[in-house]
This record gives sequence, C-alpha cells and structure tokens, in this order.
Amino acid sequence: MVIFSQPVPGLTQASLARFLSRARQAAKLAGQVNVLVTSDAHMRELNHRFRGKNKPTDVLSFAAAPDTALKRGTSLAGELAISQDIAAANAAQLGHPLATEVKILILHGLLHLAGYDHETDDGKMARKEAGLRKELRLPESLIERNTPTQSALRPRSRRA
Repeated sequence: MVIFSQPVPGLTQASLARFLSRARQAAKLAGQVNVLVTSDAHMRELNHRFRGKNKPTDVLSFAAAPDTALKRGTSLAGELAISQDIAAANAAQLGHPLATEVKILILHGLLHLAGYDHETDDGKMARKEAGLRKELRLPESLIERNTPTQSALRPRSRRA
C-alpha cells in the first residue's frame, strides 16, 4: 500500500506501487511493503518516537515482526516512511525529478528491510544498492552519493 500525505509530482499511488513491487522483487524481499510519503514534521515525530532522534530524516524502515505478519494473515515485510520535503530538496540539488528521488529512497529502505545495514556491513549494502539501481534505471544510490569520494554536489540529507 502507498499513502501520500503530500502529493509527489509525477507519481501516483498506482505508479509508485508498481515500482515498489519491481524493486521489492529485485531486492528479493518477500512480503508486502507499505510506504508513507509524508512531511518533515511527521518524519521528525517518527524519528523521535522510534529512534530517539528529534530531527527529520529522509527515510525510515520498520521491519515487521514475524508474529505480526502471521496475526494479520498476510506476509508483511515492513513499512517505509519517506520525507517528501527532504526528497524534494535532494532532487532539486541533484537535478532529477522528485519522483526519481522517492524511488531511490524506497530502494534504500527496502534493502534495510531485507537486512542490509550500510553502517556495519563493510560495503555490502552499497554494492547491492548500486546493482539494483542500475537494474531499476535509477541514478546514483543514496549510499554512493554520500561517500566522500563522490562529486562535490551533495544532497540536503538529514539522515539520522
């Protein structure tokens, strides 16, 4: 399920759901993923509530507890929350459409749901994200563009 609390030019719920399905399959992530595209204010609340960080961030991933999926009678992999505000700023700075930036953030979040962690995996997530980005025809990945050896053009990231 895809929910927009703020509109994203160039994306509909149906088109983003189709991308989400393709990206989930490419990442070999079993189960449904719900996506919320929301404001910085809401992301700040979520980040504070679940991570103890009182600031907005670009993407949050919430893996479903195995027993939760069974109780609901569905196969739920997890949920993603995306800041439309940060995505818009990053897209403008990087020179691509907001719709593309939202997709980049979804791919990044899906990999976290699949168990990857770029902070501890010695580049494994970065390599996986780069390969999937090419497969899904997306520009440089979230990890790649935040690596110091990349171009001087940096996104306005407020990652937690």
